Amino acid sequence: MSKDKPWLKNYPEGTPTELAFDPKTLVTLLDEAESEFPEVPAFTNFGVSITTKEVEIKSKQFAAYLQKDLGLKKGDRIALMMPNLLQYPVVIFGALRAGLIVVNVNPLYTPRELKHQLKDSGARVIMIFENSAHVLDAVFSELEIEHVIVTKIGDFLGFPKGILMNFAVKYLKKMVPAYKLPGAIKFNDTLTRSIEDFEMVPVSVDDIAFLQYTSGTTGFSKGAMLSHGNVKKNLEQFHSMLDGILEEGQDIYMNALPIYHIYSLVVCVFAGYSQGCLNVLITNARDTSTLVDEMKKWPFSFFNGVSTLYESLLNHPEIGNVDFSSMKLSGSGGMATLRSTAERWHELTGKVLLEGYGLSETSPGVTTSPAYAKEFSGNVGLPIPNTEISIRDADGNEVERGQPGEICVKGPQVMQGYWRNEEATAEVIGEDGFFKTGDIGTMDEEGFLSITDRKKDMIIVSGFNVYPNEIEDVVCMHPDIIEAASIGVPDEKTGEAVKLFVVLGGDQKLTKEEIIDYCRKNLAAYKVPKQIEFMEELPKTTVGKILRRELRE
Repeated sequence: MSKDKPWLKNYPEGTPTELAFDPKTLVTLLDEAESEFPEVPAFTNFGVSITTKEVEIKSKQFAAYLQKDLGLKKGDRIALMMPNLLQYPVVIFGALRAGLIVVNVNPLYTPRELKHQLKDSGARVIMIFENSAHVLDAVFSELEIEHVIVTKIGDFLGFPKGILMNFAVKYLKKMVPAYKLPGAIKFNDTLTRSIEDFEMVPVSVDDIAFLQYTSGTTGFSKGAMLSHGNVKKNLEQFHSMLDGILEEGQDIYMNALPIYHIYSLVVCVFAGYSQGCLNVLITNARDTSTLVDEMKKWPFSFFNGVSTLYESLLNHPEIGNVDFSSMKLSGSGGMATLRSTAERWHELTGKVLLEGYGLSETSPGVTTSPAYAKEFSGNVGLPIPNTEISIRDADGNEVERGQPGEICVKGPQVMQGYWRNEEATAEVIGEDGFFKTGDIGTMDEEGFLSITDRKKDMIIVSGFNVYPNEIEDVVCMHPDIIEAASIGVPDEKTGEAVKLFVVLGGDQKLTKEEIIDYCRKNLAAYKVPKQIEFMEELPKTTVGKILRRELRE
């Protein structure tokens, strides 16, 4: 391994090359923020704001309920399945205060996907958004979930706004499919205890804070174990790169990315809260008109998104009426940003779109573009402090500078491993502590990292990772389908879309529409193929491996 760290010379002025980390947990971070910024608005959603003090009280009430009423102990898992709502950070903070492990669940999941994650994590409790409750209902009898907490869109919005919104969503817009979950607890009933009932739980930096599930190349997702130390240190790493740009108690974060994703959770929720800044929570960023309306209302300092979100904003007729004069930074991650998109954003806002790189397994940050950048570079920036990057060939040897190889990462933000999966952990974390990302990249002489290829065969749809094997496993469970293969194809709206190649059995006459309908029942919407092509046989190697390369040509 090379000891050379060329990126250090390009750090922004004042950025330390090495950090002496605070041996503190996320719970300590919350306590300190609440002590320093008690009266500042912390989160706002649908026109209602809650202060840091209110978050503290409600999160301790929730923690007390988990402890006293549900009997949860340190290390128990609680699953959270909801979009960006005021109650989301309250519940996360309460669960961490009770010493629990938070299992973030994508609210777009199908019953099959949800069942796997709940079984694998061993969650005792799930808090679920009412609009998604029917998904849980479909598999509830197959699970060992002890308690279900159901929350509604208006639970934190007060009277009469909350009641009216709940009514409109359920009865007018009909966005709440029917469900039966006997014994389900209403979320607001969990906030009836006094904060004096809350018992502090000793938590260390090595204790697991989150199981962040990431899709695997072999199908089912794996839970990356992120400790309090992993996430807390990653926050310090980011803050060190932005010293003097964002201001404590002053800035406003426009949080359009889902909190269940580690990127939004760390870079917006924890980062903003720890600095006494306001998070504007966007419940549905796909509703571009509503997002633009919120952007008009707030003098936001920080905007974070993925390439497809920026593209949809740039194409909105009202985006020119947004005042960007207060915006200090805008970042992009999760998928490659199109140069045309970045240049249009720069022209519109006067700010360079800064790319970064990270993974669920790295809490998430690995690199970030320096804030002093004058133009979009197309690379993903410099390794953040206390992070080592080694570019290696197939034999594990470090390649020459500028040559492509697998990106391997070492640092305090790298996960402890995969939950209850030592074999998978050993495959990606070597004896030297480097995590094998599976991504292919190059590093130039100045230390800037570029991604040249993604994990083999992976498809990125609107920033979401989609693995062909999972799609193929599901499709091939259909009795009329013999074989299937999937690839990513360019898509104007989502960056990439899934294309599926299908071989039918015998005289079967399945239609494309029937296959898509089957996929919708078993896969999250972003995983459902947009294109389907029937084939008599799939191209394969001599040992029977599908040649996706030929399908892409």
